Amino acid sequence: MDSDEKIRILQMAYAGALADAVLRMGRDGILPRVTAEKRREQMANGRVRAAQFGISRPEEVFQKLSEIFDCARWQTTAETGGFSAETKSCKLCAMAKRIGAPGPCDMYCLDPMEGMIKGLAPEMKFTVAETLWSGSKCRVEISR
Repeated sequence: MDSDEKIRILQMAYAGALADAVLRMGRDGILPRVTAEKRREQMANGRVRAAQFGISRPEEVFQKLSEIFDCARWQTTAETGGFSAETKSCKLCAMAKRIGAPGPCDMYCLDPMEGMIKGLAPEMKFTVAETLWSGSKCRVEISR
């Protein structure tokens, strides 16, 4: 097995483990509390987390995470006062739906990205316009 195949297997196993964790937290009724706690952590530690991933600019959050995790293929577009990011597929979202789990989007994707962006540029606004959980795409707008 070559390195690329090993990485693909690990990426799928990681997404599966996250979907399973959301399923179990949802069943136990603790998902809202854990999501809120993790959000506070993500907002407080976003700059450090970005540095851990080698991210130095807000746009890189979407690009680097796509490269590393290959869960969603984000496309960024420059817009007046910021940029937007969009994807039409997400492995984690698809897996969570398949096993009947609650939405994993905030805890495992959107909140960590918002934390990193605000850690790098605190003045930026992070607006979730649509998610794949309830829509046909995930779209995030980042503006000043």
